[in-house]
Amino acid sequence: MSVARGLLSAAALGVKIGTLPAGPKNAITDVKGVAVGHCTVTNGSNPSIQTGVTVILPHQGNTFRQKVVAACHVINGFGKSTGLVQIQELGQLESPIALTNTFSIPAVTEGLLDVLLKDNPAVGETLSSVNTVVAECNDSWLNDMRGRHVRPQHVRSALRAASMGPVLQGAVGAGRGMSAFGLKGGIGTASRLVGDSAPWTVGVLVLSNFCQLGELLIAGRPVGKKLESERQEQPPPAAGGSIIVVVGTDATLSQRQLCRLLRRVQNGLARTGSSTAHNSGEIAIGFTSQVLGSGSATQASDATQVPAEDGPFLDPLFQAVGEATEEAVLNSLFNAQTVVGKRGAQFEGFPIDRLGELMALAA
Repeated sequence: MSVARGLLSAAALGVKIGTLPAGPKNAITDVKGVAVGHCTVTNGSNPSIQTGVTVILPHQGNTFRQKVVAACHVINGFGKSTGLVQIQELGQLESPIALTNTFSIPAVTEGLLDVLLKDNPAVGETLSSVNTVVAECNDSWLNDMRGRHVRPQHVRSALRAASMGPVLQGAVGAGRGMSAFGLKGGIGTASRLVGDSAPWTVGVLVLSNFCQLGELLIAGRPVGKKLESERQEQPPPAAGGSIIVVVGTDATLSQRQLCRLLRRVQNGLARTGSSTAHNSGEIAIGFTSQVLGSGSATQASDATQVPAEDGPFLDPLFQAVGEATEEAVLNSLFNAQTVVGKRGAQFEGFPIDRLGELMALAA
């Protein structure tokens, strides 16, 4: 059976993750105003180029002038990034979040700056500087990472492509050259709704590039061990590991509360089989979709009223981010097709046509 990849979800394939309902798109774009765009960088005559960039916009306005509450949490710091120090210090996001490969951090930073400076001519003159946020994973097994094929114009293309609709997943954008659990990994997303009458949404997008095949758990079942036992040869080693988890929510949270939410990302990662390896850069970046105060870029934003911090308020959000993270990782696998890259190296897509069989065998 052949199944089209790109917009699949674990739930649509019959794998139930958690108990909370997903949003209508089961994606980070279920959070109102959030948009995602990809630019996949490949070359038909050069299979060594397998990379790209993915951008996440917290809302549809000017991100510099209309800042949002933000936080970050480093689970394991074997990674490179820009902009996290200021997020940690000020608790605000003022640029789109961009994801790419390790050696393309400078080019992607430049691409974000091109757009932000064009949209805000006073930045660096009468206004302060701007904090660009870029995170990475290592795609050097499939991609000629030393060639630095992602350029600033690819960031602009990803921003132009950004949409609030369904999110294309798998081997697209920054996920093109990534691997996870010894299989083809990349971009995955999921969402969960919390509450009844006026539910909050928690959306997660991951760039998955971590773990080995034998570690893979699907809804608690050791599917990876079953697949590993069938292989004649071991899969290529993970090229540096790492996963970036971006969390968006329309819940009204302070920076501290948002940081507490991000710490629960690890619950979802652990349920997929991750033990947070030494060389896995595991980083969570989160934001609320509500613009702070007046959005003035020249003065501090107004204080935001947040609900009382207690179990009944936060516990469902903690549950939501764990469930959405777990499913987003699985969706990154289920949507990624086999990619052959540098020197003929390849990572195979998850055999979704065997999913039911594998789940039964691993029960």
